[in-house]
Amino acid sequence: MCLNLLVKISARACELRLANPWKIASSKGSGVHRTVIVELTDAEGVSAIGEAAPSSLYGESVETVLPVLAQLEAAKLSFRDVPGSMRFLEALPKIPYAVKCALNLALLDGAAKHAGKPLHDFLGLGFREHHHVTSFSIGIDSPDIIRKKVADAAEYPRIKLKVGDPRDKENFAALRSVAPNKPVRVDANEGWKTKEDALRMIEWLMETDKNLEFIEQPMPRTSSDADLKWLKERSPLPIFGDESCHTVKDIPRCAECFHGVNVKLVKTGGVSMAYDTLSAARQAGLQTMLGCMIETSVMISAAAHLAELTDYLDIDGNLLITNDPFTGVTAKNGILSFATAKEKRGLCVSPR
Repeated sequence: MCLNLLVKISARACELRLANPWKIASSKGSGVHRTVIVELTDAEGVSAIGEAAPSSLYGESVETVLPVLAQLEAAKLSFRDVPGSMRFLEALPKIPYAVKCALNLALLDGAAKHAGKPLHDFLGLGFREHHHVTSFSIGIDSPDIIRKKVADAAEYPRIKLKVGDPRDKENFAALRSVAPNKPVRVDANEGWKTKEDALRMIEWLMETDKNLEFIEQPMPRTSSDADLKWLKERSPLPIFGDESCHTVKDIPRCAECFHGVNVKLVKTGGVSMAYDTLSAARQAGLQTMLGCMIETSVMISAAAHLAELTDYLDIDGNLLITNDPFTGVTAKNGILSFATAKEKRGLCVSPR
């Protein structure tokens, strides 16, 4: 029926300003990040929102996302048939994952709004208030800046330190000089190039500190399965795949090469696909984590609705920026909550 069809798609670029320049092993430092906000409106007047957070690491950008959205046929999408809408998108040649992600978020937002439910209930997952805790990420910097960043993040009970830099040992020592007992996760973002280098650094970390949770993507995603398995067998810390894990298709390989996976909405192509990837990972015996890029509260809130499928959360991209144009899930003291969200349906996100 006509009433089920979307009648309008609008998209706009949005520049996000970071509180601190953001540098990781696989990219240079930057003080700004560009994202794309998508709005879909159907003939019944229901408006829904989504976000694309394109990453140059995967060959995507605002410039590759906006033209695709501008050319899409709105009549092929429907809040009433999200699976059918996604099949249409999947059939489009070379559609960026960031585009699929933004539209999947908006489609589910609209579908859950029509049902009068928050997305986590629409998906049948639920959400335990005061239960889910996100880590707070500290990008690569000099030791003195690391100390300041860790001090500024005092309210967050878990820290994720980015490594893969010649100053790794000094930076870790700087972190511990400010937060000596806080649980820490370490993310190399492919920064250690050989299995021997990776094992040497992981063993040093374990010898230095016993309050470490896991190491994320220690080696390049192009590493051989043999090298990844070699490291997995010898590592005293659990190893999580991030850049090595994009979609559900990667889970069989990840189950052989890692102890866990970091799933991100923009890598999988949205909430629906992240749901499938997390479920497959759990079934394969992998530990699960939800991660993020630099994102607004639209994408972060969307990810939070999947929290019940995870062992760990690292959805802090909105906490790293100073001009988030939306409100949604909150993270006071690192604890995720939808209790104060103004919108109680769909993604539970509202403009500021």
